[in-house]
Order: sequence, then C-alpha cells, then structure tokens
Amino acid sequence: MRLVLPYPVSANRYWRSFVPRGGSRAIVCVSDEAKAYKREVAQLAALAGIREPIAGRVRVDIRLFPNRPKDYAKRARKDPDGWADTVQCLDLDNARKVLNDALKGIAFEDDKWIKADSGAICEPDEHGARVVVEITPIVRKAIAPGLFGVTA
Repeated sequence: MRLVLPYPVSANRYWRSFVPRGGSRAIVCVSDEAKAYKREVAQLAALAGIREPIAGRVRVDIRLFPNRPKDYAKRARKDPDGWADTVQCLDLDNARKVLNDALKGIAFEDDKWIKADSGAICEPDEHGARVVVEITPIVRKAIAPGLFGVTA
C-alpha cells in the first residue's frame, strides 16, 4: 500500500509530559496535536481504500519531503548541489517514530511487526511538505518439508 500523508508532527510535539495535580511524578501521553495527526492519517488511509491493517510482518519505506522555502531559487543559484541541505526538516528517526505510531492499527497491526524499513529525505518540490509511505507485507517462505525430519 502507498500513502501520501501530511508532513509528520515533530516528535518533540507528539508526546507531552506533565505532573498531575497532587502528583509527584511526570506522566507522558500523546499530545492533542498528535491525536489530530493520527485522525488525519486514519481518514486519508480510509480514503485510499485501507479498511484493515496488514497482519503480520511488514516493510515500511518512507520518503520525507520538507516544505520548499520561498527563496529556493535563490538558494539553488547560490549552491546548486547543496541548497536543499539548508531546508528545515525533521530527522528521519523522529519522523519514523511519529509515523509508526500514527499508522499503528491503521496500516499495520503494531510496530513490533516492522521487520524492515528504509527512509530518505527528498529534495523539496512544488507539491509541498509531505511524507510518502509504502507498506509491504513480508511473506515468509515455507520451511523445507524435510528440514526438521518432517516428510510430506
């Protein structure tokens, strides 16, 4: 399955911690902004025809497209090969954490089933900030019948 999703929420804003009134220890929970992002991801997945999560092992590949700044042409003239390196962007690890949490129960059952992944930060383009996620089931090959003394 392939999903084009809004640019992920920063991991720094995804979770929030607070000390409850009368408490002495901080509690960490998902922020309201994170809940809104997860709802939006669920709506877009439903519009893409995803009715239930993939069961079992999956591979998740992400391509992160940061927002292209208004002065990108000026940056590109100044540094044609490296202008995109100056664009503000989430790091891949934090983007992965947020996306995996947002997609859990929607595109795959649980992030414990992610057995392979890849990620890339792409050059900003005219289509705006977004993340393209491809999720593929991993199908295990059958064990050879004679491997454990079992004959067919």
